[in-house]
Amino acid sequence: MNALELRASLALASVYVLRMLGLFMVMPVLAVAAMDYSDYSPLMVGLAVGGYGLTQAALQIPMGMMSDKWGRKPVILFGLAVFAFGSFVAANADTMAWLIVGRILQGAGAIAGAIMALATDVSRESQRAKVLAIIGIAIGFSFYMAVLLGPLIANNWGLAGIFAITGMLAIVCMPLVQWVVPNGEILSSGDTLPQKGQLKRLVFSSQLWRLNVSVLILHMLITLLFVQLPLTLLHFDMALDTHWTVYLPVLGISVVGLVIMMGMARGRTPKSFLFFAVVLMGSAFAALAMKDHSWWVTTAAVVLFFTGFNYLEANFPSLVSSIAPAGQKGTAMGIYASFQFFGAFLGGMLSGFVTDIWTPDIAYMIGAVSTLIWLYIIWGLKEVSRVKRVMMNGSFTEQQQNALEKNISLVPGVLEVTLNSQNGTVYLKVNRDFDATQARAVIDSA
Repeated sequence: MNALELRASLALASVYVLRMLGLFMVMPVLAVAAMDYSDYSPLMVGLAVGGYGLTQAALQIPMGMMSDKWGRKPVILFGLAVFAFGSFVAANADTMAWLIVGRILQGAGAIAGAIMALATDVSRESQRAKVLAIIGIAIGFSFYMAVLLGPLIANNWGLAGIFAITGMLAIVCMPLVQWVVPNGEILSSGDTLPQKGQLKRLVFSSQLWRLNVSVLILHMLITLLFVQLPLTLLHFDMALDTHWTVYLPVLGISVVGLVIMMGMARGRTPKSFLFFAVVLMGSAFAALAMKDHSWWVTTAAVVLFFTGFNYLEANFPSLVSSIAPAGQKGTAMGIYASFQFFGAFLGGMLSGFVTDIWTPDIAYMIGAVSTLIWLYIIWGLKEVSRVKRVMMNGSFTEQQQNALEKNISLVPGVLEVTLNSQNGTVYLKVNRDFDATQARAVIDSA
């Protein structure tokens, strides 16, 4: 990467880290800290934990499309401003109802797609994977940091302190976006951002819908867990500020488990490994649903959960990328992200509702049962090979498309071709045998 690309990737990764820290830090503490509100109830806690997911799911695709029309930076800055406003609303909330309003406003700052598109705009095609990988690592890092920092900050400054810090971090991101991230020419975004005309086809794709529902269940379960787990730890006489002593070793061991599973998979994503990860998560919820379980059972269950969660969270996006048609990855990922965030909302609402009517044990049991349904859904998923996506530009008319598509399909390593004559873009899905020089020659001869 050159200096410009390195600066862009680090700045955008920092924006992601600071923003996601704010969203995630409340997850391990809200169920306990919210008891101080006069209108406290398990249902309200569930809505507060997962409320951001509702607006994130609704606005993820529209805001990505708007960044094509209005520009990346204006949309990102607007999203950060809405996110900061929601954070300060939540920080000043004196009831659970206002806290939920703040969380919903936080989710309205749905800028993930615009950030990824800006990263694409300011990087060369040969370096784009590295830039996006840096941002992806930052997202995972922010989650682990948030789970550890949340209880410590809440102990010193309370829930209001977490939201206030979150709002300030969002404001800090604004000058980074405006002045540190370089301006780039808005590129054709078929493989980066959602396209309206592709939505219906991809929503009902026989393979993609299984991954979309899978990520919905995945994030439903992690939200359900964090509505219940802090309260479970209180039963072992663990004060909120000591919960990090459980999360730190649990996350460390689960990362080791992830590395072992990834090493055994050898760059592939076998369906058997997906099954195994879901079974780990289901076993964790079944163990937590048992009455009078010990601290050791709880800790072991959470290790199992996060080992499975980490593996699936790391591999589902690459499966979506491999399955999505050439030139339609942006739409596929936009739909995937919407299901992901809706899962967070559903998990919070379901967990709170069940606990309100029955008991936390029933909520855990519902989590275990949902993994059985999930296994049935994954059963129909076909194993796919990892592919590389390439975008090339050329000059060709609509009348030349069919002949050009046929000729490019004959190039070694080309698996799939999508052409867009309006902006002269050629989208390719290729394998390791791809001959880029020959593909370039075919496009230039059109």
